[in-house]
Amino acid sequence: MQTQTKADMAHCIIFPAMPKIPFWVFILIAIVYFTAIRVDTMDIDASQYASMSREMLDSHNWLFLFDRGHEYLDKPPFLMWVSALSMKLFGIGNFGYKLPSILFALWALYATYRLTRLLYNETTARMAALILGTAQGVFLMTNDVRTDTILMSCVITAIWLIKEWDITRKYGYLFGGFFFIGLGMMTKGPIALLVPGFCFASDWALKREWKKFFNPAYLLGIVIIAIVLLPMSIGLYQQFDMHPEKSVNGLTHVSGLRFFYWSQSFGRITGESPWNNGAGITFLLENMLWSFLPWILVLVPAISVNVISLVRQRFRLTPSQEWISTGGFLLAYLSLGSSAYQLPHYIFVAFPLAAIIVASSMAAYMERGAQKPMYKVLQPALMVVSVLLTLVALLLISYVFASGAVAIALWAVGVGILCYMVFVRKVAGKLILVPAAVMIFANVFVTNCMYYQLLQYQVGSQMGKYIHNNKIPIDQFMTYKMRDPLNSLAFYAQHLTLGADTIDNITPDRKYILTMDEGYADLQQKGFAPAIIKQGVLFKVSELTPEFLNPATRSKAVKNYYLVKVK
Repeated sequence: MQTQTKADMAHCIIFPAMPKIPFWVFILIAIVYFTAIRVDTMDIDASQYASMSREMLDSHNWLFLFDRGHEYLDKPPFLMWVSALSMKLFGIGNFGYKLPSILFALWALYATYRLTRLLYNETTARMAALILGTAQGVFLMTNDVRTDTILMSCVITAIWLIKEWDITRKYGYLFGGFFFIGLGMMTKGPIALLVPGFCFASDWALKREWKKFFNPAYLLGIVIIAIVLLPMSIGLYQQFDMHPEKSVNGLTHVSGLRFFYWSQSFGRITGESPWNNGAGITFLLENMLWSFLPWILVLVPAISVNVISLVRQRFRLTPSQEWISTGGFLLAYLSLGSSAYQLPHYIFVAFPLAAIIVASSMAAYMERGAQKPMYKVLQPALMVVSVLLTLVALLLISYVFASGAVAIALWAVGVGILCYMVFVRKVAGKLILVPAAVMIFANVFVTNCMYYQLLQYQVGSQMGKYIHNNKIPIDQFMTYKMRDPLNSLAFYAQHLTLGADTIDNITPDRKYILTMDEGYADLQQKGFAPAIIKQGVLFKVSELTPEFLNPATRSKAVKNYYLVKVK
């Protein structure tokens, strides 16, 4: 370690040397993750997968996928399989659906730790796990549960196990790595194979380890992937390829196998897929400004430093260096960013690699003062962002979603503890520990105050639970002119429901009708004599607007809904 000057020592007063991250910190993260169980699943995607999982459990058909009774060809079945199995064990509801994904998220932290320990050391490994566990997007994934949580976990586990094999040559690790690649592909497609390939191909190429590209053991790995994918492939073939007359997304003669192995992923790059939202190459980076908070402040300059160093080394690494994290992240980003259709969570699969990049950069600075000019800017920037996040949490619980005096008191206690960490307690590694603590602290309120209250405006989950709890006969219920997504209605009602857009489609046996203002007026005009049983206001919670977030104007953003009984 280099000898510190007085200026260096003064510079390190706020942020001393390497941190000692205790295990109980990860227990706190796990607790925050599990508190998300009390938050309802969010329309559209999360509640759609939850409803499909319940439908699979109810039908006992584990090979075919249906979405509210309709043939489904989009995401692979693994999320629905594990969620249906969980709900079989623990009951239909938030706990049964979210439990597997939360457990996979925690496992991703462990796999990131193990991989980073192989590449660097114990301290850096704990830092990487902490960075991943406190990224805003990972907290979001435990609330709005989609396929990306399991995908991220399977991919980083595969990379860790294959790296273990690369070091030890124990074939159990290699086969385990390919097994998790197969699970990842059954979760969200070929990207689960591509990302590990990007990681090792870039690392081996830059080290000129060409022989590693042609190991015969990979053939056994391919066999393992094929075996893992076999049940899903059989289901796709039997549901779609054997029935070319079926109409899927308005098309017939649709091959389920070709869709999964080509069209869904590569077709978005070649233009074959009709999905196109005009997202450019910078779309994912722009969304990482919030989804990888606060670590995005370090990630971008750290990657830049790594790339510049590689150029200076004439694109050749020494045996002690690694390009698994940086190469894997950059190639994954370019691959996903080339798609004509992108959503912010697509990049979450590469978050563990991003966490390793940030951890190694921070460790190099705290251990030996590497990139000191860069961190002279990043240190205050991280502190400013941390302060802003605590203020945002206060704004959320005191104004946007007023949560009462107890929540504000807990916020004040938390801020007091944070101030004690920064200004009084001599804690090593405040550069990473303070932002991480702020993220844990802020997301206690984001999950339990903001998201919990926000989902009260989701009509599907609210009315689904009301129908189920009050035993309203589902064969006497239907929706009429509902404009809000209702994926969550079937999940919480625990039954499929019918809907109508014209008054003539309301059959005499339907006595209970869920509708909005326009539909309620129609029912009155046509002489149905609707008697209101329950009413409330709704909002499309996945598309927040300033008008809705401002309590003074929220009444203008929401719409009325009514559950009525008709004659």
